[in-house]
Amino acid sequence: MTKTFFAAIALAASLAAASNAQDHQHQHPTPRRAEEGSGEKMSAAEALKAGGGRIKRGAAVGSSPAVAFADVLKEPAKYAGKAVVVEGVVERVCQAQGCWMQIAPEAGAADSVRVTFDHKFFVPKDADKLKFRAEGTFAVKYLTEDEATHLEKEGARLRRDKDGEATELTFDATGVELWK
Repeated sequence: MTKTFFAAIALAASLAAASNAQDHQHQHPTPRRAEEGSGEKMSAAEALKAGGGRIKRGAAVGSSPAVAFADVLKEPAKYAGKAVVVEGVVERVCQAQGCWMQIAPEAGAADSVRVTFDHKFFVPKDADKLKFRAEGTFAVKYLTEDEATHLEKEGARLRRDKDGEATELTFDATGVELWK
């Protein structure tokens, strides 16, 4: 029985390790859908030039209602889960792969929101300071200490709780437009 017990523990540990390794791989997979001419490896300047002054990623920004970024920051719960369009400026971009960006209503604003793309597309890693228009949904997310540390290593700025965890307002974008 002891051998069976230890074999079961070893199997469970190896499955957990494989699961954790698989989860980590999903943090930065390759895009699921390559967009024609998307220029995933281009710098922001190259992508702007190639796109006629605009960088477009994901689905076309559509007909969802436009909301003032400042209104969302004041009452995030009011907009949670509703498809909206927001505009502002890019403050930071994931330096590992361009898989998220932090946006604000204007340059140097105290509050910002991290935008994710569900790894369907990426933005140039040097797209900070560009203006943006994006369509998607807002949500409040809770990050573990490890998740918060991982994001900070990629360049994110988070407000941590006493225990090292963080609560953040996020925006899951289906489409993004960037310009100077």
